[in-house]
Amino acid sequence: MGTRTQRRRPELATFLRSRRARVTPADVGMPPGLRRRTPGLRREEVAQLSGVGVTWYTWLEQGRPINASPQVLDAVARTLRLDPPEREHLYRLAEVPFEPDPKGLVRQVGPEVQGVIDALDPMMAVVYNSRYDILATNPAYRDLFLGQEALGAGLGLPNALWTLFTLPEGVCPLVRREEELPLMVATLRSSYGRHVGEPAWEEYIRRLSAASDWFAQLWASGAVVPPGPRVKTLRHTAVGELRMTSQSLSIDGMPECRIVVYTPVDDETTRKMALLRERRERPRPTAAEGREAEEAVRG
Repeated sequence: MGTRTQRRRPELATFLRSRRARVTPADVGMPPGLRRRTPGLRREEVAQLSGVGVTWYTWLEQGRPINASPQVLDAVARTLRLDPPEREHLYRLAEVPFEPDPKGLVRQVGPEVQGVIDALDPMMAVVYNSRYDILATNPAYRDLFLGQEALGAGLGLPNALWTLFTLPEGVCPLVRREEELPLMVATLRSSYGRHVGEPAWEEYIRRLSAASDWFAQLWASGAVVPPGPRVKTLRHTAVGELRMTSQSLSIDGMPECRIVVYTPVDDETTRKMALLRERRERPRPTAAEGREAEEAVRG
């Protein structure tokens, strides 16, 4: 058994147990029964509802090296009420083909993609891969996150999750971290299913878990969600809070990468973004002008 398979099996077992625990007998039209130690379904109930043998399902949930067909996994997914990203995650962990394998984790962008996000200014835009490495940014993005994208460069590339989990709360640009960061970790896990057992990914998760106890707790929860539109409240020291909608756009020829564009949701945020752009484009005084200004101040 290969290293990736050995790593996937415990992850599959953990995932199935966590999903089973959240489905109650009432959810599937079954009586609660007596002496139930947990509110979730029992293994034999999942097996019965999925039309598979109790022993087979027990072995699947224990992570034993057994074969599973798409039809059987679909039945289990329906019983456990898995949503589309969770279903795909199940397939990946069970090593059943779901879609063509990705060509590898992209780590840089070409001039065409950079030109696209630059043209989106004054809207903020950034290119992430599935690990939240920051591959490219435009000037509007740098207006808000100036200096912060360099954090996490010890991972090999600037990384948004590293930045957001290691910055002090008062400095973090996310106003409601307690809402946003769990969603980002769940999005990361959705991508992780394609890479379980890969040394680079396992080291990335290990280092983030060591750097942030909160990340480690969120990662252990097993939640999975896909990338999608979000309304975020961000802060900037010069203009205060900004309310932005984030929208992810896929990129042809760059698997597991996306352009994330932030657009203002109200006029006040639009005005503040314009102020940041004006500040960026304002000509900087020459050294001589700076000295003249100082002398004028001193009188």
